[in-house]
Amino acid sequence: MITRDITITVNGRTHRASVEPRTSLADFLRESLLLTGTHLGCEQGVCGACTVNLDGAPARSCIVSVAACDGADVRTIEGFEDDAVMANLRRAFSASHALQCGYCTPGMLITSRDIVTRLPDADEHRIRVELSGNLCRCTGYMGIVEAIGGVLESRPVAVPMEAPTRAAAAPPPMPPKPTVPAARKTAVDTDPKMTRLTQSFSVGFPRDAVWALFGDFPRVVVCMPGASLTADPDGGHVIGKVAVKLGPIRAEFAGEGDINIDAAAYSGTVRGMGLDKGHNSRAKGDVIYRLTEEDGNTTRVDVDVAFALSGTLAQFSRGGIVNAVADRMTQMFVANLEAALGGADATAPRAGPQTAELEGGRFVLSVLWAWLMSPFRRP
Repeated sequence: MITRDITITVNGRTHRASVEPRTSLADFLRESLLLTGTHLGCEQGVCGACTVNLDGAPARSCIVSVAACDGADVRTIEGFEDDAVMANLRRAFSASHALQCGYCTPGMLITSRDIVTRLPDADEHRIRVELSGNLCRCTGYMGIVEAIGGVLESRPVAVPMEAPTRAAAAPPPMPPKPTVPAARKTAVDTDPKMTRLTQSFSVGFPRDAVWALFGDFPRVVVCMPGASLTADPDGGHVIGKVAVKLGPIRAEFAGEGDINIDAAAYSGTVRGMGLDKGHNSRAKGDVIYRLTEEDGNTTRVDVDVAFALSGTLAQFSRGGIVNAVADRMTQMFVANLEAALGGADATAPRAGPQTAELEGGRFVLSVLWAWLMSPFRRP
């Protein structure tokens, strides 16, 4: 049996243990440390019942490998007994009848504390958006939102969010294809409502050929995993959809966007928004792309994406796993792009619409496996 020795701080106490790579942080907390205040619900990172603080930020402990938490600082619901903000939240939850069965409450309280300490001016809409990753089947959220709003209005004694003790654990970069150099970097936009991703890749074709394809938006859409147009473009206005499957969850965002082209700068901007009615979730975002000639036969494409999700699916916009999934999507897009450019006529109309959904669940599983095994790889 493969095990790994780790040192982890939980609620201020340091623990040393030998753990199996398959053990989740949630199971370790509950079974090894007997901290059963961390509840297990869906065990797929969707419901939020298992939320704990990991290096100062909320995290779903059911999909975090404890083997990847060597050196981490974890705080469970039991670790907030002497916390002033949490005490105010507990009183407010009781006064507002913000719990019934109570199963979601530990994770809900940890997320609520994050809202209060990070967003002191949050209104009701923002509170609901931030809570979208914590599911409750009893209350209808009215009491929960009221309790958080009441604590924000009372302006409790400020307790800043814990500073991370180390860089948040993230999956290692997936081995790139030759056309996708490891030049990607990611960052969070200064607007807390938006997440920003930056992707860079190169294709072995002249810039004018790549630009000609980018100017034919229907052909570009064909190259995008899961994307399709539902109507012919009208000038710079497009209508389409993106289908995504994440494990048992299938989402289809239908929406529209506008394209602005700067031919002189070999640059373009796409701004759009969409709605997934099945999960009552909304997405909006901006995409900026730039083409740079590296030599006569190679073009570098830089893409900046800023996006926000609200509703039930908002939790999938958080955490390092988004970056890894974005890497895989980029690899697929580059492969499709090069196939289109390598045709007999790079400007020929597309053969047909692309309707296959993006199998994000497959990406998530492969990323989790790579992350799980990373501590055991030799340098």
